Amino acid sequence: MKFLIFTVVTVHLLTVVSGKAIFKDDISQETFQKIKEEIASYGDIAKAIIDLAVYGKSQNRSYDRLGLLVDTVGPRLSGSKNLENAIQIMYQNLQQNGLENVHLEPVKIPHWERGEESAMMLVPRVHKMAILGLGSSIGTPPEGIMAEALVVTSFDELRRKAPEARGKIVVYNQPYISYPVTVQYRVRGAVEAAKVGAVASLIRSVASFSIYSPHTGFQEYQDGVPKIPTACITVEDAEMIARMASRGNRIVIHLKMDAKNYPDTSSFNTVAEITGSKYPEQVVLVSGHLDSWDVGQGAMDDGGGAFISWEALSLIKDLGLRPKRTVRLVLWTAEEQGGIGASQYFQLHKVNSSNYSLVMESDSGTFLPTGIQFSGSEKARAIMKEVMSLLKPLNITQVFSGTEGTDINFWIQAGVPGASLCDDLSTYFAFHHSHGDTMTVMDPKKMNIAAAVWAVVSYVVADMEEMLPRT
Repeated sequence: MKFLIFTVVTVHLLTVVSGKAIFKDDISQETFQKIKEEIASYGDIAKAIIDLAVYGKSQNRSYDRLGLLVDTVGPRLSGSKNLENAIQIMYQNLQQNGLENVHLEPVKIPHWERGEESAMMLVPRVHKMAILGLGSSIGTPPEGIMAEALVVTSFDELRRKAPEARGKIVVYNQPYISYPVTVQYRVRGAVEAAKVGAVASLIRSVASFSIYSPHTGFQEYQDGVPKIPTACITVEDAEMIARMASRGNRIVIHLKMDAKNYPDTSSFNTVAEITGSKYPEQVVLVSGHLDSWDVGQGAMDDGGGAFISWEALSLIKDLGLRPKRTVRLVLWTAEEQGGIGASQYFQLHKVNSSNYSLVMESDSGTFLPTGIQFSGSEKARAIMKEVMSLLKPLNITQVFSGTEGTDINFWIQAGVPGASLCDDLSTYFAFHHSHGDTMTVMDPKKMNIAAAVWAVVSYVVADMEEMLPRT
């Protein structure tokens, strides 16, 4: 998962005539009142979805389905056999669920393997450190790298200490402020250290809480800058090393990493639909990503988001509903490497972008929802507020600004309204990209509620006579 915040730009309203979007300077109060009345008419359907998902025979289904997949397959790193096994299993599951137009769309994705890795502090005492190499990192020489550590808390401090950095292992002990702010050290840490002549970098895990748990994730090299090995260490070790350095201790670390990068490999985005009854060419897209990092089970990031998206279609189907527009499920591949599968999907389908009414992605956990985050015009936002009012029985009605979603960002930048599930993130970054991302993190009751929100929003937007106004 990557967190991105997008600016919402207000422009002229797009209304829809016979399912087609056209520009109009404004919307009359009378027209908006009719839209409100139309949305209010879905009250009974919304209640039926909520009852089925939260209290009825479908409760806990998304949790049980997810548990079966991740217990069977395990983590699903881009380019791995585990990921391809998961894709094939999901392809069969979606067919067996009776969904329509189930198919796999080919993409090319990165293939990186961690290999064996270790870090040992040798001076001032012997201490075996827990590490996780970062995605796309190169390995060390077979004998490893033995060097003194230089501890910094920021890129600014690294630049000030540049004369001391050559030939050393830079250890970042940056404070955790927030994920979007702090993750820059994981993404850019190796490049900035290499610029000043460091031979490797170790980054304090980007985690809000730690019980000696290293957290992995993607990092990016830069053309023209030497590539050096890079890994995350635990919060505890980063702080200990910083304390040692503050006392004037000389710190020596022996780092060994067998990480390897291979040529891009073939994979798939997994697609299934409920075909629209009136405007089948128009789409409401619901999604999550099927890939994960190679530690834990990838249950939270993003198994939960993928499986509530599947559950949304299952709930609609179970109730015998067929919206006017197509509700399309996409399970993305290689999101963790920067939305690789989603980027290729966009390139393939962007010619039809005017037919996408709403793109939805759940990739920030499936804890207790508080509402949705939304990117789009102010008129579209006003309509989405009315849609969310249908979720009053769950007390989940808020519409927040901005949308979190690496995989749907391409569509949002093209002007398509976007929505992401907004839920309680108080514990998310304690487990994120770590061995702790397992089914134990998941709560079936909260997944039920998240699935109900997802199903109500996707169905109502797909069934309204008009598409959402467009930016």
